Amino acid sequence: MLNGDATREVFDQAGISGEKTVWREMLCEGKTPATTDIQLFFEERAAYLQQQYGIDRDAYMRDLPETLRRLNEAATYDEIVLWFEFDLFCQVNLLFVLYYLDQLSVDLPPVSLVQLDRHPDVPGFRGMGMLKPEHLAPLLEQRVQLQPDDWQLALQAWEAYRHDDPQIVETLSSRSPRNLVYLGKALTAHLQRLPGTTNGLNAIEHFFLDRLTIGRLSEQALYYQFWNEMKIYGFGDFQLDVCIQRMQRAGVLERENNMVSITSLGKEVLAGEENYRSFASQENLWLGGIPLAHTPWRWDNDEGRVIHT
Repeated sequence: MLNGDATREVFDQAGISGEKTVWREMLCEGKTPATTDIQLFFEERAAYLQQQYGIDRDAYMRDLPETLRRLNEAATYDEIVLWFEFDLFCQVNLLFVLYYLDQLSVDLPPVSLVQLDRHPDVPGFRGMGMLKPEHLAPLLEQRVQLQPDDWQLALQAWEAYRHDDPQIVETLSSRSPRNLVYLGKALTAHLQRLPGTTNGLNAIEHFFLDRLTIGRLSEQALYYQFWNEMKIYGFGDFQLDVCIQRMQRAGVLERENNMVSITSLGKEVLAGEENYRSFASQENLWLGGIPLAHTPWRWDNDEGRVIHT
């Protein structure tokens, strides 16, 4: 199972045997319903993604069955190899896939993981889509088989991710797993998406405003700075566009002819003179199980932890 079509393009040229499927959800974005009914979970996800992101609900529900069918057939395979990257985007998807496999309640074959955050042949590595076909076979040989303690942590982390108390995630982020070596940093990056105690900005919003203080930037230049410096998130153009649009509606930045600039209000927010949440609607925005409009939780960057306000 590959996390994303960019990896599939490289994979198809590598000549690696086995059935291939691509996981295309972005479970790090938006609401993750608390229900244990899988069909209801995805129906609620589909409705939410259409409302908040304009993703066609019917198309979403049409694409889903084929991916789930492959997972439902897990017991028929000799081995399941998950190719997931180090970033938040991939790690949250990985947690769900492991949860889904576990709730099948069947005798699973060995489940292995290929993951990396750098490659000696790829300067500025950001994801497997940057690899060449000849890189994949050696990575497959280095795969690690998930052990019971890995499964336990993954299942706990998924439940914590869709809970409304981020302290549970924070506790798990400090665990030292055997093979889920990138999970802790990804979970911390997730917590840093909570509003900041100083000005209400999360880490991503703060990054954009901070970079724009030096002057206007093209969207492409701003995004490339994000991808180089905040690669822990693994976000693509779509997610960054959504963030920029929300910030534009809040009045902290302006966009014109693909150029982005900070406003006077944006400078005041960045300086802590105003609070971003006073200008940016949080209605029906979620981080996993956390409703941003009502949560009392904040990220304290000075202390490096979540706090209850």
